[in-house]
This record gives sequence, structure tokens and C-alpha cells, in this order.
Amino acid sequence: MLPQKQAEEAIVSNFSEQTDHEGKEEDKDGEQQHSGFSVKSFLWHGGSAWDAWFSCASNQVAQVLLTLPYSFSQLGMLSGIIFQIFYGLLGSWTAYLISVLYIEYRSRKEKENVSFKNHVIQWFEVLDGLLGPYWKAVGLAFNCTFLLFGSVIQLIACASNIYYIDDRLDKRTWTYIFGACCATTVFIPSFHNYRIWSFLGLGMTTYTAWYLTVAALVHGQVEGVTHSAPTKLVLYFTGATNILYTFGGHAVTVEIMHAMWKPQKFKYIYLIATLYVFTLTLPSASAVYWAFGDQLLDHSNAFSLLPKSRFRDAAVILMLIHQFITFGFACTPLYFVWEKVIGMHDTKSIFLRALARLPVVIPIWFLAIIFPFFGPINSTVGALLVSFTVYIIPALAHMLTYRKASARQNAAEKPPFFLPSWTAVYALNAFVIVWVLVVGFGFGGWASVTNFVRQVDTFGLFAKCYQCKSPKPPPPVAAPPHH
Repeated sequence: MLPQKQAEEAIVSNFSEQTDHEGKEEDKDGEQQHSGFSVKSFLWHGGSAWDAWFSCASNQVAQVLLTLPYSFSQLGMLSGIIFQIFYGLLGSWTAYLISVLYIEYRSRKEKENVSFKNHVIQWFEVLDGLLGPYWKAVGLAFNCTFLLFGSVIQLIACASNIYYIDDRLDKRTWTYIFGACCATTVFIPSFHNYRIWSFLGLGMTTYTAWYLTVAALVHGQVEGVTHSAPTKLVLYFTGATNILYTFGGHAVTVEIMHAMWKPQKFKYIYLIATLYVFTLTLPSASAVYWAFGDQLLDHSNAFSLLPKSRFRDAAVILMLIHQFITFGFACTPLYFVWEKVIGMHDTKSIFLRALARLPVVIPIWFLAIIFPFFGPINSTVGALLVSFTVYIIPALAHMLTYRKASARQNAAEKPPFFLPSWTAVYALNAFVIVWVLVVGFGFGGWASVTNFVRQVDTFGLFAKCYQCKSPKPPPPVAAPPHH
């Protein structure tokens, strides 16, 4: 037993040394150009546990911060708070499972002397290596579709937000403009290069969340405010699924881990990021729902109900910048997949890779113009895609990877300290699968699609200005004099 333990420790040690070495190799160019403190390295090359934490926390709360009050108006205050905490913890668990499977996959490849110096490992490759090509196909399909619509949501949110500062252009025109702006993310090579953006992004959402909280409390409750939720099952499960989507932002977990110098440090980073996110989402959603109540049912973007001020304009601008960052987060894994398909993933030239990536942006741009439905898309994506991508598939993959006694005995990562037995881990994974399949995908899918179809019937595809202010009626024309 002792030699086996020593062998396992040697593998983990080798894995740690190799990942650390690869990180240093990737940063060597910057260090050669700058002796001592390197500004380029400080702003551009991130691979620490802190970088991963900022990436996870920043990526988790973007435009969804503005739709959570809308979800509370569908769920009610108590259910809204309970679902946030429940799905936050559930999401942290499946992010942990993804990290364990990544470590398992990579440690197995290390035994085969495979180098990942010029290759970014992605989730579908982990599934392929551990469970085979059918799992690779399923993982690729769900992940890419989810990230595609996640990017679409960012573009819709950009147009929705800027409209509250400048309504001289309609939201569809703003979508054209921001589509061109977000296309510049093709120049950001990988998640190593999001260090300063992740830091700034989290600062921006922190300001926005506390602006929403304070502005709602200062504004006070509107006259005759009502808090009637929950009233309809369709609305209830639509709101619940939007929260499922909120805490299901770890479709990029593997890419964030791969950008770390020591990926094995990731295990609890997502949980710590989620606990911080609670300090932003719970107060802001509760305060805005307390102030406006049922009015939110017709206003999926919280900015639309708060009075115009310098603070609101600052929050809108900061959210716009953050949505640009989040667009890059969602699109970068798609860029990697596309590069691998066309054989450009190993290309060193940033400009050649940027040119190769542009075809990924065009369908995203087009879909944002077709379906400009801010809140309903969040719920639909949550029910049909997030439920599988970041909840069901990781839990099921973990169960199948360690179904054999030999796999459990030789596992690169043992069960966590709070669930020390494999039986407890299997029981929790089974609960996650059943709950999300029935409540998230089943009831949530029915409710979200019903709500989405209702929006299409009401506003139509290619809506010029979804949930915009009604135009002022023209002045009455004087009747011609009678002769």
C-alpha cells in the first residue's frame, strides 16, 4: 500500500511541477523584455489562484444582476432568496466536480508524457479522455450552444442598457453597434490575458449591485406597491430557472483552470467566489423588488424603473464595459473550438488567429437581432442548456468516471473533507441529477419556453425596440373649418 501511495504523490508532484513550469514558460517572453517589475506581466499574464477567483466571480454576475429583481417578482421574496442560496451551493458543487475531472484527466495524460504547452484543454476533451467519444459529442454540443447563447445575451443586454442613457437610437441599432465593439474580443488570446479585465469587471458589478440596492432604498416603495408573487406556475418556474442560470456560469471552468499555473488549487475557488456574489445579488434583488413589486413583471431590466441620475448612468456605463468582458469570457472557448476545427489553434500570430475567429461572432450578432428578449432568454437558456451543461453532465460524468473500485482507489483527487465517503458523493450527485432534470429542465423548460413564445407572439422576431417606452402620440390636428 505504501509504494502505491508514494507513486500517487509522485504523480501529483510531477503534475504540479509541470503546470508551474508551463506557466513560467508562457510568461518567459514578458520577463525577458522587462527586468524586475513587468507591467505587461502584471496586467496581461494571469495564472494565480486570485486570478481564477476574479475570473469566476466576475463571470458569474453580469447582466443577470439586472434580471434578478424580475425573477423575484415572479417567485416572491422568500422563494427568490432560497433559490439563490440553493442554486449557488449546487453550482459550487458541480464546479468542484468539473475541477476534479480536469485534474483526473490531466494527471492521466501526464503519465503518458502528453504536453499541453500550446494546447488549451476544454471540457469536451476531458469528457472524451475519461468517458469516450459519445460523451465528447454531448459535451461539445451543450457547451457550445450554451456559450453561443450566453454571448447573445450579452449583446442584447448591452443594447438594453445603453438605451437608458441615450434613447435616440432604438435597441436594434445599438445591437448592431455593440456587435462590432464586442467583435474586438477576437484579439484576446486566452484566459491568461483576462487578469486586469476580471479585476475591473468585478469592481464594476460590485458598484452596480450596491447602486441598485441604495437607489431602491432611497427611492422607497412606489405608491400602491404590491408583492403578489407567486401567482402562476409558469412565472414561478421561469424565475427559478433564471436563478439556475445565474449560478451556472461555470461552462468556462476548465479553461479558467487551464490558465492557472497550478490548477489543483482551484477546488474551492468557485465556492468562495459564489459566497462573494451572494453579497451582491441578495441585497440588490431584494431591495429593488421591495421598492417596485409587481411593476417588475413588465420590466426585466432593473435600470428601467430607477430614476435617471449620474449614479445610474455610471452604473449603466460600467455594466456595458463589464458585458464586453463577459462576452469575451463566453466567446473565448468558442474561439478555441473553432481554431481546433480549422487547424489554427497552434498559430502564434495574434492577428491570424483573430481573423480566423471572426466567423464565430457573426451568428451571435445575428441571433441577438432576431431574439432581443432580455429576461426570457436567460430562463430558456437556463432550462434547456445550463441544466445539462453545468449540473447534470458533470454529476453524471463524475459518477461514471469513478464507478469502478480501481478508479476510486487510484483517483487523483479523493472525496472532499466534508463528504469523506464515495457513497455520500454518489448520493449528492444523484440528487443533483434528479432535481435539475425534474425541476430545472422539466418544469423550468416548460415555463421558460411558454414565456419565450409569448414574448415572440407579443413583440415578434427582429423587434426594433423590445420593452421600450411607448412613443408620444402626435398632437391632435385641428379640424378644417366648415364652409
